[in-house]
Amino acid sequence: MICLVAGALAATLPLSAFTLAWTHSIEKIRWEEDYRIEGSHLVLEEARIRGSGAGMEPPPGSQFSNGVWHYKPPLAPLEKIRLTHSPYTAGYEICNANACKPLSVILRGLPEFALVEVSACRPTGDR
Repeated sequence: MICLVAGALAATLPLSAFTLAWTHSIEKIRWEEDYRIEGSHLVLEEARIRGSGAGMEPPPGSQFSNGVWHYKPPLAPLEKIRLTHSPYTAGYEICNANACKPLSVILRGLPEFALVEVSACRPTGDR
């Protein structure tokens, strides 16, 4: 399961893998990152950029397929991902095989400006 926390707001999603998606604020190009849960960490499996633009060049080793750049970032497993929610940019989305949902839908009452932390949920006995 993944846990999302923003101040006093919290939500859990019964997912062992998910895609974090967003639209670049200047270039208006969609980015996607696929994560899976491994123990208490989030492991980045693959990332995609649906185009390129200023400061958004695909990294070396990227593969271009069907209009999308695919690559595997060399990133160690993460304990959490911190996302900034703001009215000045399109919001982040959490996606699974069925659909994508904006953070503002998952975390009802999310204020205009918020720091959202995404992590693997800890088993109830862990402190």
